[in-house]
Amino acid sequence: MQRPDIVRTAPLFLPRHAQTRYLALFVACWLGIFFCTRSLLWLTHLQEAAAGPLAAAQLFLLGTAYDLAFLAYAVLPLALYLLLCPRRWWQTRWHRHALTVLFALLLFLMLFVATAEWLFWDEFGVRFNFIAVDYLVYSKEVIDNIIESYPLYRLLSLLAILAGVFTLLLRRTLSACFSAPPLALRPAVKTLAALLSLAIINSLVIGQDFPHRSGGNVYQRELASNGPFQFFAAFRNNELDYTQFYATLPQAQAAALLRAEVSEPNARFLSDAPFDIRRQIDNPGPAQARNVILVTIESLSARYLGSFGDPRQLTPNLDRLRRESLFFSNFQATGTRTDRGLEAITLSIPPTPGRSIVKRIGRESGYASLGQQLAARGYDSAFIYGGRGYFDNMNAFFSGNGYRIVDQSSVAEAEMKFTNAWGMSDEDLYRQALQQADNAAASKRPFFFHLMTTSNHRPFTYPDNRIDIPSGKGRDGALKYTDYAIGEFLAQARSKPWFANTVFIFVADHTAGSAGLEDLPVANYHIPLFIYAPGFIPAREVDTLASQIDLAPTLLGLLGISYESTFFGRNLLLQHPLPGRAPIGNYQHLGLFDGHDLAILSPRRGLRQHRDALGASDEQAGAPADPLIARAIAYYQGASYAFRNHLLGWH
Repeated sequence: MQRPDIVRTAPLFLPRHAQTRYLALFVACWLGIFFCTRSLLWLTHLQEAAAGPLAAAQLFLLGTAYDLAFLAYAVLPLALYLLLCPRRWWQTRWHRHALTVLFALLLFLMLFVATAEWLFWDEFGVRFNFIAVDYLVYSKEVIDNIIESYPLYRLLSLLAILAGVFTLLLRRTLSACFSAPPLALRPAVKTLAALLSLAIINSLVIGQDFPHRSGGNVYQRELASNGPFQFFAAFRNNELDYTQFYATLPQAQAAALLRAEVSEPNARFLSDAPFDIRRQIDNPGPAQARNVILVTIESLSARYLGSFGDPRQLTPNLDRLRRESLFFSNFQATGTRTDRGLEAITLSIPPTPGRSIVKRIGRESGYASLGQQLAARGYDSAFIYGGRGYFDNMNAFFSGNGYRIVDQSSVAEAEMKFTNAWGMSDEDLYRQALQQADNAAASKRPFFFHLMTTSNHRPFTYPDNRIDIPSGKGRDGALKYTDYAIGEFLAQARSKPWFANTVFIFVADHTAGSAGLEDLPVANYHIPLFIYAPGFIPAREVDTLASQIDLAPTLLGLLGISYESTFFGRNLLLQHPLPGRAPIGNYQHLGLFDGHDLAILSPRRGLRQHRDALGASDEQAGAPADPLIARAIAYYQGASYAFRNHLLGWH
C-alpha cells in the first residue's frame, strides 16, 4: 500500500513515477558532485583560469552541458533495469533495500570519481585523458603507486562513510521513490527509447566536440570539461587519422618541405616516393666501435638543475657533468610521457596524434631504430629498465626493434636492495647496467645499453641514508637522490676497463609537469642533454634549438657510422640551412617551436600561432601559408603518412 504522507513530502523535483524518481535522484546527485568538483577546481585556480564573472558563468553553463552529455550515457544501464523490471517488485521490502544499497554504492562511486579527478588534476593539471586510460590498463603499478603516495585505505573509508551519511540524509527522498506508483511497461519502454535517442544525438552533436576544443585558456576549457566523459573519449580516440582531423598541404608541397627539413650535406635520398625520407647518411669514418650507455631519466626538467638557476642546488653531480660534457642547453622533449620520450629517442620521429608508437599494439615493432642500427654493426643492444617492462608496452616495443630486455622481472630479488611501486631504485638499475657492461666487455663485444630510470617519480621513495632529505617527502628528495645515483654510477664506471671507450648520454624522458595556460606550454618541454666521453668528445656547450628526435642521428654522427636512415631528426653537429626547430605535442595538439614562435595544429583542422611563446605568448589564428605552420604540417603529415604506409621499417 502506498504512503500518501511520504508522497506529499517528496521533493518537488521528483517526477511522478517510482522509476523516473529514482533516476532523477541519481542524475541530481551526479550533477551536484560535478558542480562541487568544478567549483573547487575553479576556486583553487582563479588566477590561471583568468575568468571574470561572464567567463565564469559561461564556464559553468558549458560544464553543465558536458555533465549532461556524460549522464546521457551513464544513466542508460540503470534506466534499462529500472524501467523494465516487474512492477510488483516496487512493493517488496527486499527490492527497496537492494535499491537503497545500490544508491549508496553509486554515491560512493561518485565521490571516488570526484576524488580521483582532484588527485589527477593535482598531478597533471588537466581532467582525465589518455594518461588515466593507461593508468587503468596498468592497474598494478598504479595502485601500488597510489598506496605508497596517498593514505588510500583511510581515504576510501572516509568516502564510504560520506556515502553512508548522504544516503541516510536522503532516506525520505528514497522512500518517496519507492512508494510512488511504478511506470507501466509501455511508457517505460518509450522513456527508455527517449534516453537512448538522447545519447545518440549527444554522440553526433556534443560528443564530436569533446573533450578538447581549440583556442582560449586551457584551464578554462579543462574546468568546463567533464572528467568521466573525457576518460571514455580518450579511451575511444587512442589514435587519430591525421588527414581526417588535421590540416594538410598538397602532398607534393608537404613532401618537399619535409625533405628540406631532413636534408643534410652528407645525406642522399633513396626514393622519390612522397614522404619516403629513407636516405643514405655518409658520416666521415672510419666507424668507431665505442660503447654507448644512454640513460633516460624520469621527469628531469631542465629548470631543476642548479646550473639553470634552481636555488635549491639539488643536482651537484649533473651541474658538474654539464661542464665536462658536450651539453645541449636548448633541448626539448617531444611529449609529456615516458613512452613519447622513448619513441622520439629510439625512432627519431615526431609525436603523431593519439598514442605513441611504443603503445600501438600490433604496430610497435619492425622499425629502423637506434638499437637496430647498432645491433646490425655487432653491438649488444639492450633495454634496461628499473620496472616491469610490460608497463607502457615497453618490452614488446624494444624487443621488436633490435634490443634484448633486462627489467625488474629478470633480476633476482637479492640483487635489488630497494623497490617501490614503479620498480627498483636507480642504484639497483645502474648496478645491473655495470654487470651487463662487464659481461659484454668480457666477450669483446661493443655494447649499447638504453637505461630507463624510475626513482624521480611519485611516490618519490628511495633507499635511506643516501641524501639529507628523507625518502618519500616529495620531488626535491627524489631529484637529489637521482643526482646522487648518477654520481655514484659514474664513479664506479670510471674504475672499469671499458670506461675510456664508452660514451655516456644522460637525457630526460620528459619534464616533471605539463600543465600551463596554453595547450602546449613550451617552457614545460625543456630538458637537458649530456653527452659525456672524456678523452673522446670535447666538453662544450651547444645552444642550438634541438629535440629528442635529433639524439640518434647526432650519436651516430659522433661514432662515424654511415647508415640508411628513416630518422626525422638532424645531426646537431652539422650546419643546416634551416633554423632549429622542436616538435612538441600531447595526445591531440601538435606543435612546432622555432625558438621564438610556436605553431599548433589541432583536431578539426585548427591552426594557431603563439608569437613569443616563451614570453607574452600572443595567440593568433594561423593559415597553411604561414611558414612555421607549413613546416609543422610537413613534419606531422609526413610522419603520419610514413607510419601508416610502413615507410619506417628496418631493411
